[in-house]
Amino acid sequence: MTAQHHVLNPATEEVVRTVPATTAAEVDAAVARAAAAQRQWAAAAPADRARLLRRFAAVVDDHVEELARLEVLEAGHTIGNARWEAGNARDLFDYAAGGVERLNGRQIPVPGGLDITVLEPLGVVGVIAPWNFPMPIAAWGTAPALAAGNAVLLKPAETTPLTALRLAELALEAGLPEHLFQVLPGAGDVAGNALVEHPGVAKIVFTGSTWVGKQIMAKCADRVKRVTLELGGKSPNIVFADSDLDAAAAATPMSFLDNSGQDCCARTRILVQRSVYDRFLDLLAPAIESVVVGDPSDEKTQMGPLISRTQLDRVRSYVPDDAKAIRGTAPEGPGFWFQPTVLTDLAPDAPAACEEVFGPVAAVLPFEDEEDAVRLANATDYGLSGSIWTRDVGRALRVSRAVQAGNLSVNSHSSVRYWTPFGGYKQSGLGRELGPDALTAFTETKNVFISTEA
Repeated sequence: MTAQHHVLNPATEEVVRTVPATTAAEVDAAVARAAAAQRQWAAAAPADRARLLRRFAAVVDDHVEELARLEVLEAGHTIGNARWEAGNARDLFDYAAGGVERLNGRQIPVPGGLDITVLEPLGVVGVIAPWNFPMPIAAWGTAPALAAGNAVLLKPAETTPLTALRLAELALEAGLPEHLFQVLPGAGDVAGNALVEHPGVAKIVFTGSTWVGKQIMAKCADRVKRVTLELGGKSPNIVFADSDLDAAAAATPMSFLDNSGQDCCARTRILVQRSVYDRFLDLLAPAIESVVVGDPSDEKTQMGPLISRTQLDRVRSYVPDDAKAIRGTAPEGPGFWFQPTVLTDLAPDAPAACEEVFGPVAAVLPFEDEEDAVRLANATDYGLSGSIWTRDVGRALRVSRAVQAGNLSVNSHSSVRYWTPFGGYKQSGLGRELGPDALTAFTETKNVFISTEA
């Protein structure tokens, strides 16, 4: 009998739907189908591939509200966030379509002939998407991989397969070839592992924990299989004394509470210059306390539940009942709720201050000067994102260059735009996604020399 997985609504703990779990044998069959579809797709005219991807984007646009409501049900995202996520998936397919006809090689001057490079698709790409941003991150890998001429097998997280399955249906509705984009819901240690180890899968794109990412990287190494990893984060939010403190404090809550803190880019280490530390906390407290936590389908809600009981227990383990903290409120009763929390009076090496909590919990730490701020910001195994608040342009540039992170914002908390590259330093990942070069990450460069000697 085929294994089944129950998809729960995190806000109510009710079963939304039951989804069959893909077996290793089914993964093998899917790879064979994808390989056949990919050969036909790669042979199609670039203009035709681009046209179909733009049509896919248009069909997704027609279903943004439906996809958003699915995301609310399976992931507990606020309806506002879910609409943005569906729109982001749409925009990624549209943006990738623009790269199909611009995937250019080069002509390199050499003696004795003509040298050209050609960018060729890899073949079948496996995308393993996480539960924290099911739609956008699925599209991060899928859109450029398809645009570069590959087939895609998408393995969504066990808890959030519904939007992925619907996207695959919409791809067929848009006219993409059958089997070119397949979704394989199921367990990571079964369907995910089968994708990683399959000799017919040329590349794995994985977003998730650093611990799992290391295992995937090791298994891919055995076959010298290409891999892109977007892993954990423990990002700093650096507030200097010369900054606009009111603006910095007002922006801080959603820098780590967005998506209930289940975000690798969450600014969960708030570093504040000691001379303004107390003033900043005075401004931050009412901002935290005013965050609206509740029914994610309510337009006024700013933060919903955590994804699961397991995640709730993990977050609770970082916050003792007697911890000194600024706390917001959260609903009681069914659902995986945790209140917004800013921990104070922590040592810099306390678990909540240096480990990825992946929940609505941040630690605030004082620093003395610019050098001390950089030291604290870099005192972590991660290096994904961060923010710097200052009115001094020179300081903003110096600190941006000194902080070891792939994505930094000055006087804001923006990290991810589909037209700019995204990825991390250190144990936050390997490779870059998004931006103008995204398609090339799904190609092989072939060099061809043509002799002109008689």
